[in-house]
Amino acid sequence: MLALTRQALPLLRTNGSPQGTDRNLCARGAYVLAEGPHARRVTLLATGSEVSIAIAAREMLARDNIVVAVVSMPCWELFEAQPQAYRDAVLGTAPRVAVEAAVQFGWERWLGPRGTFIGMTGYGASAPGEALFPHFGIMPETVAEVARSLI
Repeated sequence: MLALTRQALPLLRTNGSPQGTDRNLCARGAYVLAEGPHARRVTLLATGSEVSIAIAAREMLARDNIVVAVVSMPCWELFEAQPQAYRDAVLGTAPRVAVEAAVQFGWERWLGPRGTFIGMTGYGASAPGEALFPHFGIMPETVAEVARSLI
């Protein structure tokens, strides 16, 4: 399989991750990529290139001692097929923020009652990421600001 994007993206999973890099974490559809040392106050959800934005927002919030988990959700269908206990553990009980460069449709399922969506609100906008992302607020600063508002 080839997974491609137009953006240059950083490598986010390292041997230092809690799950290790030798397991196929995507096989379960979603997994906690980054977790804090204490109970999370917010969970950031993202699917692809937006995961690096969520990680950057997490780092910003950590400077203010706000514990944030980042969940990578490469496949909703596989995640839906997981046992409820696994899904609950991954999503947690803290407010959630979804970061998505595509449309909002379907994210309500994972956001819960206190969640917020950051991304495109309709289909059809096309431009380089560096133009579209700021226009739709798909930026670490916006994600951090929204996360703070949910605490």
